[in-house]
Amino acid sequence: MTSHPAETMLIEGADAKAFAHAQFSSKVDALAIGQWQFSAWLDPQGRVRFLFHLARIAEDTLLLLLRGGHAGAMTDALRRFVFRSKITLTALPPRALAIGPALPMHVISHDAEELSLGCDTHSLRIVEADHGDDAWRAPQLHAGWPWLPAQALDDMLPAALSLQRLQAVAVDKGCYPGQEIIARLHFRGGHKRHLHHVTLSHPASAGDVVRSGDRDIARVLDVIVADDRIDALVVMTDEVAALAYEDRLPSLDKGLSMRIVMSWTA
Repeated sequence: MTSHPAETMLIEGADAKAFAHAQFSSKVDALAIGQWQFSAWLDPQGRVRFLFHLARIAEDTLLLLLRGGHAGAMTDALRRFVFRSKITLTALPPRALAIGPALPMHVISHDAEELSLGCDTHSLRIVEADHGDDAWRAPQLHAGWPWLPAQALDDMLPAALSLQRLQAVAVDKGCYPGQEIIARLHFRGGHKRHLHHVTLSHPASAGDVVRSGDRDIARVLDVIVADDRIDALVVMTDEVAALAYEDRLPSLDKGLSMRIVMSWTA
């Protein structure tokens, strides 16, 4: 079994695109057939409920591949907002993810058996449950593509995950849940937590909080252990990140040490 299953759902019907554009944080109205984009569904306070790849696989059909969380839970939550929209929402059975040949960024390729999302240096394939692998995780972690453990759902603002650089969040589109908060943070500033690729001295688990005494230093989102190296994506405050860059990070609990490899601040 792979560590990150493929949790997917469909939005189908004449109003699928309009419904998704009104609910999600990306510019869904600009999504062409045969393309995918990063997107998110936020709560009214602007926190990320779900982060996902949004693929337009037909004129009136959108497929969501969640980067954390469960498709059934998202489908049930979204149904409360359908009202008179001519759509159906379907959570698909869990499948698996696997790496595939390089495809241009944001291009999709699919047939009756599987769907591939172009990620430039590779593709991310949705395959049958017993054909998955984890080889895609390293290039995506290095690119700063977050995968959200349960502890991070409904907890973080898009700025903490540096989602604007992925065009998962638009500040210049019409209203969607959390849009007012996102726009205020963008134009006035003030958010002080961002995403970082780090190496760790020993393993941690996705969802862990890194602490120094009674102080929270970072939230771990994803971890890969390979070839005696431990890579992780973490969210930490800008103040703590500055100390880490200057090798002045305070002693961490459990003897952990952490070194920043890359930071994304937008």
